[in-house]
Amino acid sequence: MDLPPQPPPDVPAPPPGPEAIRSRRIMRNILWLGAVSIALLLFSLLVLPTIFKTKGPHYVSEPLSNIRQIGLLLFEFEEEYGRFPDATTIPSVQAVTGTSLALGNSSSNDLFRQLVALFDLKRERDFWANTSTTPNRPNDILGTDALAPGECAFTYISGLTSASDPQTPIVMAPVIPGTWKFDPKPFKGKAVVYFLDNSATALPIDKNGDVILNGMNLFDPRQPFWRGKAPDIKYPE
Repeated sequence: MDLPPQPPPDVPAPPPGPEAIRSRRIMRNILWLGAVSIALLLFSLLVLPTIFKTKGPHYVSEPLSNIRQIGLLLFEFEEEYGRFPDATTIPSVQAVTGTSLALGNSSSNDLFRQLVALFDLKRERDFWANTSTTPNRPNDILGTDALAPGECAFTYISGLTSASDPQTPIVMAPVIPGTWKFDPKPFKGKAVVYFLDNSATALPIDKNGDVILNGMNLFDPRQPFWRGKAPDIKYPE
C-alpha cells in the first residue's frame, strides 16, 4: 500500500488549526480550575481552622479583643511612668493631663481612667464586655462620666510592672466582685485573661467557679507569680 506524500524533514510543522487551539484552551482552563480548586481545598483544610481557633468562639472573641487593647494601653502607659496605673501614678497623670476625671484607687474603673486621661481616648467600649454587671454597652461619653459603674467589665491587678514574672495575669473577666471566683455564664464557661507576656487567652472555669493554673486558683498567693503575697485585686464597679 502506497503512503501519502511526506513533507521534507526540514519543513516546519503547520500551525494548529482552530479545533486544536480550542482544545488547548479548554485544557488550560481545566488545569487552571483544577489548581484553583486544590488551593481552595487546602485553604479550607489548613488555614481556616487556624483562623477560627485564633479568633475563638464568638462569645469570647470580643472580650479577648478588648482585653488585648487594654494590655497595649497598659504597656504604653508604663513607657511614660515606669509602671502600670496605680495609686502612685495618679498625681503625675493629673499634672500632665489636667484631667477632671475621678482618678481613684478603689476599682478597675478608677485606675483605667488614667488610661482614658493620658491617651485622650474617644471610646470606652474597649473596657466593656457582655457580663451580668455590664448589661448595657457604654455610651462613649468620656467626660466626667467616663467608665461609670456598669461600663467596665474587667478586673485589674494593681501594683505590677513589666519586670514582674511574665506569667503574671494582670487583667481578667468575668470575676465575681469581692471574690476569687469567675462567673461561668457570660462566656459559656470561659474566662479571658491577659498576662504580662502580652498573651491573652480564654481559660476554662471549673464547677467551683475557679480558673486553675499550676493546680491552684489563679489568685492563690501560692502561685509562683504572686510570690507569696495576695494580689491587689481591683474589681469593676
